[in-house]
Amino acid sequence: MSDESPRERRARRGYSLTYRGKTLLSLVDPIAQAERLIDGLAPWELERTLFLVPSPLYGYGLETLLRRMGPDSAALCVELDPRLLALSGEAMASLIREEEEGAEPPAPEPPRACGPAGSPATPNAGGNPPRNAPPAAPRLLLTGDMGAEGLCALVRRVWGPRRFRRLKTLRLSGGWQLAEQGYAALERALEGEIAGAWGNALTLVRLGRRYILNFIRNLALIPRGLDAGRGILGGAPALVLGAGPSLDAVLEEFSARIPGISRREGRAFRIIAVDTALRCLLERGIEPDLVVALESQHWNLRDFSGPAVPLAMDMSALPATERFSAGAPMLFFTPWTALGLLRRLAGAGFLPAEIPPLGSVGLSATALALRLGSGPVLLGGLDFSFSLDQLHARSAPGSLEKLVSLTRLRSPLNAEAAFRGGVTPLPSRGGPPVLSGGALKRYRDLFEREFSGDPRLFALGGSGLPLGLPLLEAGDALALLRGPPSAAVPRPLLPESRRAEFRAFLGRERDLLLEMRGILTGPGSGGERLAALLGECDYLWAHFPDHAGAAGVPAGDSFLRRVRAELDPFIRQWELTLKAM
Repeated sequence: MSDESPRERRARRGYSLTYRGKTLLSLVDPIAQAERLIDGLAPWELERTLFLVPSPLYGYGLETLLRRMGPDSAALCVELDPRLLALSGEAMASLIREEEEGAEPPAPEPPRACGPAGSPATPNAGGNPPRNAPPAAPRLLLTGDMGAEGLCALVRRVWGPRRFRRLKTLRLSGGWQLAEQGYAALERALEGEIAGAWGNALTLVRLGRRYILNFIRNLALIPRGLDAGRGILGGAPALVLGAGPSLDAVLEEFSARIPGISRREGRAFRIIAVDTALRCLLERGIEPDLVVALESQHWNLRDFSGPAVPLAMDMSALPATERFSAGAPMLFFTPWTALGLLRRLAGAGFLPAEIPPLGSVGLSATALALRLGSGPVLLGGLDFSFSLDQLHARSAPGSLEKLVSLTRLRSPLNAEAAFRGGVTPLPSRGGPPVLSGGALKRYRDLFEREFSGDPRLFALGGSGLPLGLPLLEAGDALALLRGPPSAAVPRPLLPESRRAEFRAFLGRERDLLLEMRGILTGPGSGGERLAALLGECDYLWAHFPDHAGAAGVPAGDSFLRRVRAELDPFIRQWELTLKAM
């Protein structure tokens, strides 16, 4: 990097700037140039938009932008060069101060929800901002280089969830050319953040009620469930297997080169498989050490068509999944949104191990493997892609159903998936290009953000999108899998001495709903007590489209009628849970 300092030059209005061999502002009228760009914005672009302004320099055009844009929009100025950041901080100080003085207190940062946009997500519904929330902090911020994740966290902390409907990049100067790739990465991250927030909200509307009903029913498993404790696999290597098309080659290679791979007792490493990959293993006589189940609906029950297996199960997974567990299931918890019930359970020490909300069972299995052991983790079959003739590994239920449905008029090719909007050929980590797009591509991007820096993770070759991890050839993979087979016995999640306390906790939760039903069906309005109960039992309405996980308690007769309709099914669910313990 050059030691050259920024050099100012007087223009007709304002100043031009030369730095690192480039002229970053017009030599004629840089102010007019920026204002023309702002004036060209359509009216719809000025409402509920986060404007990303890379390298704002003197801030030309920002005053016009603040005057034109709606109250629910904001300008986020980012300067990656330290010298230019100091220049911008001095030049924009008065404008920033004026905005800060007129701003409301910042909204609290919400938890990350189910995943990327369109995920089944991870880490939940469209809707308007909460009724009792402030109009959201300053409309103008200037920040330096804090990385993509840090910038997304800043947006969540300052403006809260679903403040913005879109991201619009405004290049009001030429300074962005000094770090073009860096600014492009920030733009992609912010676009993903906004899309993910709305996608998670839509998932919460569609599946939030199912998540909490499953969760309440699965609370009956806690007294006999196993704890997903840290390090219980010791230093044993782990092989995490998804159900992508590359799984076939991985299993064929390892079956041929690892004696005793079939039996758990004969292996020095542990096999952790996603539920969709289970049949692929059983068809080859391979017993997994753990099968991870995340699905909240019935679709994945078809994966469990063989003998019972050691099961690791999310608390929001379909309760029927537990029937296929060989012995007590290992339980973990994915926080799909913020709820008072979850806070109370955590405060009482009754929640199982928490896994980040990643949306995909493959990502959750990776996070679980890293938690359970301290040895290397090898990943196979996590492709986030498909080919024209193969969506999953050959023995996966989806592939078998495709073959069974073949007729003279029905092709084995996946034309519908291949030609869907957004699906494109992309380079694979080994071999010819593969097809990916939409949710699959977002999962891969999320995987890379979450795990690419972990030195314990390695990817096996074959088809599939690159994961941002070191690639291992078969010989190197076999060498890593010969690690020490140390492990510990999983301990019960709930000690015998606390079972009565846990049952009493669940009884109190049911009684809250009974009390609320009494108020809503009684002659009075309930007043403050009803408001308190609505806040405590927010899982009754967190999935409503006009709320969807945003902060604050809604109000109004329509809202209370909808809550009343939810009460009886949830009371029955609590009673079923208490009866099953």
